[in-house]
Amino acid sequence: MSAEIEIQIIAVLTAASCAIPGVFLVLRKMSMVSDSITHTILLGIVLAFFIVNDLSSPFLLIGAAVMGPVTVWLTEMLSKTRLLSEDSATGMVFPLLFSIAVILITKYAGTAHLDTDSVLLGELAFAPFDRLIINGMDMGAKGVYVSGALLLINIVFTSVFYKELLIVSFDPVLAAVMGFSPAILHYSLMTAASLTAVGAFEAVGSVLVTAFMIAPAAAAYLLTDNLKKMLVIAVGIGGISGILGYRTAVFFEVSIAGSMACWCGIFFLGAFIYSRAVKKPGNFRLKTKKLP
Repeated sequence: MSAEIEIQIIAVLTAASCAIPGVFLVLRKMSMVSDSITHTILLGIVLAFFIVNDLSSPFLLIGAAVMGPVTVWLTEMLSKTRLLSEDSATGMVFPLLFSIAVILITKYAGTAHLDTDSVLLGELAFAPFDRLIINGMDMGAKGVYVSGALLLINIVFTSVFYKELLIVSFDPVLAAVMGFSPAILHYSLMTAASLTAVGAFEAVGSVLVTAFMIAPAAAAYLLTDNLKKMLVIAVGIGGISGILGYRTAVFFEVSIAGSMACWCGIFFLGAFIYSRAVKKPGNFRLKTKKLP
């Protein structure tokens, strides 16, 4: 398999895996959380590195995955004081935690090859060089398997808890009355988003992870009022943006991640114009009568 094909497969799988939790973040009006998580997981990686002193240790991924829900928890603790709005709390927490991570890297891990530019921007062009070798056999780029596993996990999670996620996203009180735990589902979703960000940011960077999570979901939100269709449309827009972004980057010799993010924005702009011209936005409602 050529490097070009591997890059596009990684981009499509990553976009699809990001779009699924992104749909629920958009519905819950928590879009900024994705940006917050993709930055603060760096602190989890740094702290885990200080403990194990090994960049290849799986504990780095665990530390990053834990930092996502911690970020959400800190944000909610601030907003619950009613002294700050939720967006203000988000704007306070993630720059603080990300800045702490950058300072720690600069001060104590300068020789550990923890590159903050790579975390932010990623570089898909290098993804094919990181190979999965089993018993001396080259199985292909690791990114293909990582992004594929993330997509599978998100599909299974959404399929198993589809009804619960639907109800909690629109009416947490109704969910509690029906016996669901809004808090458990909320933090499960945040953990899924965090795991997705952790698995994807090494190849595509936090900026593109945020674009893949929010822009396709926001575009799909403007195009349909059906959750299942919204999930499909968001995944489709993300995947197409990945392919077109790569082709555009190669043609103009520009950043791959930047081109993909731009195409996400172009699709959102098209959906926005269509929504304004054809339908009234904001018609997404929970139809409890249709729930089993």
